[in-house]
Amino acid sequence: MTSFPGGGKPVRITTIVRVGAVIAISAIGAWLGGLFWFAAKVPHSNPSGPKRTEAIVVLTGGSGRLAAGLRLLSDGYGAKLFVSGVARGVDVAALLRAAKRQPRELSCCIDVGYAADNTAGNAGETAVWMRAQGYRSITLVTANYHMPRSLLEFHRVMPGIDIVPHPVFPRGFKLARWWQWPGTATLLVSEYTKFLLALLQPDLNGAGTTAGRR
Repeated sequence: MTSFPGGGKPVRITTIVRVGAVIAISAIGAWLGGLFWFAAKVPHSNPSGPKRTEAIVVLTGGSGRLAAGLRLLSDGYGAKLFVSGVARGVDVAALLRAAKRQPRELSCCIDVGYAADNTAGNAGETAVWMRAQGYRSITLVTANYHMPRSLLEFHRVMPGIDIVPHPVFPRGFKLARWWQWPGTATLLVSEYTKFLLALLQPDLNGAGTTAGRR
């Protein structure tokens, strides 16, 4: 047995170890349960198909996103396309060429944002653009694994805006039995961790900020 300094009541070391083990196991169990809950929130498909909104917003950073946004725009599912998080020096014509589109096709209906370097920044600069355009609804295009966190950030800064998710499904991301695929599991753990951090962040009162979460 051992005692706390100052003559406190004796406490068995084994009891402390057992309590610590119970707390650790409970925390790990809660974290794992949350991970499986998060994986279930990731869209497996887009069964309802696209819906028409006033604008289409594409978040850069993954393959297939811009192409999906351009298809929605050319098919008339939105009046304008906003591409958030574009690298400085890349203009609309360059984006269209990268997507194997003729620059004259859709350049009139596309705006780009250069301020965002993370998901919170995407939401902030999109909110600024939405206010300037006077739009009240968007179709949000990003990877399926990125959609839960993106919706969290976008709803946070645009609570009155109708946001329709349009997930893109990267070929290398295998959501069925994801725990059997190391690459997918690593990506899900990373996104889940970022999602939890985003939940803990205070409300963004200044739309357009790019500081903070990545």
